[in-house]
Amino acid sequence: MPSDAGFYDDDAPQPGVIEIPYQRLSADALDAILEEFVSREGTDYGDYDVSFDDKKAQVLSQLRQGAATLLFDPVSQTCHIEMTHVLRAHGWSGEQNG
Repeated sequence: MPSDAGFYDDDAPQPGVIEIPYQRLSADALDAILEEFVSREGTDYGDYDVSFDDKKAQVLSQLRQGAATLLFDPVSQTCHIEMTHVLRAHGWSGEQNG
């Protein structure tokens, strides 16, 4: 996963980073966040050629299943999507961090 200003190198969110329920976003806002995330994400799909739209659909599916979490860093004014199990491994409770 890429590191943002609000994240340590090990993907743990810094204090002040908050979870944003993706369901509260408009369809256009969520789509823009997914597009931005997928375009910067350097995931290696191996020998498979995965389309941009399929990558967006995969991330949205992970959000819907609770496997991924949408985060907002108010300091850097950026959104980030992180795997929920990684957040929990760093003590993330799903509440506002900090």
